[in-house]
Amino acid sequence: MDGNVQTTYLVTGGAGFIGSHLVEALLRRGDKIIILDNLASGSQGNVPSARDVRFVHGSVLDAAIVDELVRECDVVVHLAAAVGVKMIMEKPLRSLITNIRGTEAVIEAALCHRKKILVASTSEIYGKNASGPLSEDADRILGSPAVVRWSYSTAKAVDEILANAFHRERGLETIVVRLFNTVGPRQSPAYGMVIPRLVHQALRDEELTVYGDGTQTRCFAHVHDVVDALVRLLGEPNAIGQTFNIGSNEEVTILELAKQIGEMCGSNAGVRMVPYHEAYEPGFEDMMRRVPDTSKLRGLTGWVPQRNLRDILTDTISAARQEGSVLAP
Repeated sequence: MDGNVQTTYLVTGGAGFIGSHLVEALLRRGDKIIILDNLASGSQGNVPSARDVRFVHGSVLDAAIVDELVRECDVVVHLAAAVGVKMIMEKPLRSLITNIRGTEAVIEAALCHRKKILVASTSEIYGKNASGPLSEDADRILGSPAVVRWSYSTAKAVDEILANAFHRERGLETIVVRLFNTVGPRQSPAYGMVIPRLVHQALRDEELTVYGDGTQTRCFAHVHDVVDALVRLLGEPNAIGQTFNIGSNEEVTILELAKQIGEMCGSNAGVRMVPYHEAYEPGFEDMMRRVPDTSKLRGLTGWVPQRNLRDILTDTISAARQEGSVLAP
């Protein structure tokens, strides 16, 4: 927000996990918010009851609604997407349509009304590139198009290409962010997200299921740190036309992650290894390592994560217990 001028943000997917936390952060600054969400993975309960929040139940695939709402806002934050490995594997066509056509509709409306837009992409862009830390210009290494896993990576790459092309050729003010494993309160275990799934299993004293051999490593960022990065980029003129990784570089194997979660939850059920072909379809491919290089983001905005993995797990476990959908041990 500039001075005393109230900025209106359209947040697509604003009733979702990351979107709802961003909405709250913008509200605290005094901004106005319009949320567009079809509640496929979001929840009406995530929408703050505030005078400066307007919720619209609708889809980014509805070009007429998108155009109307973009016209009414000052800045667009496009977070709406089909998310999660489970969703992508089970409904690849829906994921492709939502992630490509939906983004195209939002970007075209932003161009029509000359509104700045931040487009959320994903670390899945890098595919099987296990080198690291991965910078924004690192190579993409993907498997066969016949492997469903890579359809999501391809769809989000098209989103990025659209944003970059509209910036270069049409002068649209765009910012692209690649999110790496964002975790925290309100993240559902229903879409294959590893930490919420393991936390809910541990709190029910069920066996913690680890896919593959558990030696694959990931880095997890707290949603509040990710939102801080988004807010900083939205306020940074030099971010326009650029792409930024957002994530932590604290690396952990999935097996060690499961053991830590079990210990913190007081679970005695242990860990069960599940082969990929049992967890997903035959031919599923995973990457052994994914670590972001966030030096570009840090250099421009000064952003660094403020919370470590234990902080993330503490908050996620506490939130899961408070939901009442699981039984604390």
